[in-house]
Amino acid sequence: MTASRSPFAYAVLRVVPHVERGEFLNAGVILFCRPRRFLAARVALDERRLRALAPDCDPDAIRPHLDALRRIADGDGTAGPIARLGRAERFHWLVAPVSTVVQPSEVHTGLTDDPAAALERLFAELVATPEVGA
Repeated sequence: MTASRSPFAYAVLRVVPHVERGEFLNAGVILFCRPRRFLAARVALDERRLRALAPDCDPDAIRPHLDALRRIADGDGTAGPIARLGRAERFHWLVAPVSTVVQPSEVHTGLTDDPAAALERLFAELVATPEVGA
């Protein structure tokens, strides 16, 4: 018997080196599937593309922000009080609009019988490049 498909929501994490220009580089995906009790993020920073977009942007300053968002999605208690919230609360916090160098896209939806596989597929389609891998 095949498992039924469950709804999920996801957002793309974008690096926006110069907020006033509105240019961005996809650097991660956050996926939340309430029925499967799943929340996770996958992140990767393509430094070559970042240098092409914003030569003055230091990737070493961006990486900790992306890692913190991934750790919050994972519920890593060492990532601060937000990481200790429930999955839904963490997801809503992670996808709230912000005006910083790392921003979430609008939230999109889909159906899946395997949220982890859906996260990997979205990451491969929306973020991965030969430099950062799939």
